[in-house]
Amino acid sequence: MNTPRKLIPAGSLAALVLLAGCMSGGPGGLGGTPRGVEGEWLSTDGVAVSRFNGGMFETVATDTGNRLASGTYQMTAQDAVTINGTSLIRQTPVSFNCLMATPTQLNCTSTSGQQFVLNRRQATS
Repeated sequence: MNTPRKLIPAGSLAALVLLAGCMSGGPGGLGGTPRGVEGEWLSTDGVAVSRFNGGMFETVATDTGNRLASGTYQMTAQDAVTINGTSLIRQTPVSFNCLMATPTQLNCTSTSGQQFVLNRRQATS
């Protein structure tokens, strides 16, 4: 069942896919600060949220809640993560390498060289 949807630019799609990789995790670190990429990450354009949790990621559209991508992630260093999965929109594989510039910012590059930034979403109580 296809319904008309607004097309998402490739950069936003990549960010969405990556954001999907950040699922909410339990508290970690001092003061409940999440460790690594565990948690939710918002694309800089606000179009998608990626959730990382226990090695799995999912990216969803912020306006509809529709899943955009899903897959796995692996921390390759204390501040580096590799994300692999599938774009559910295009039914194609996606792959990204990201570095944590700060505890709240991920700088990512797709295997095709496209760069984007994700910002950690604040936990809501």
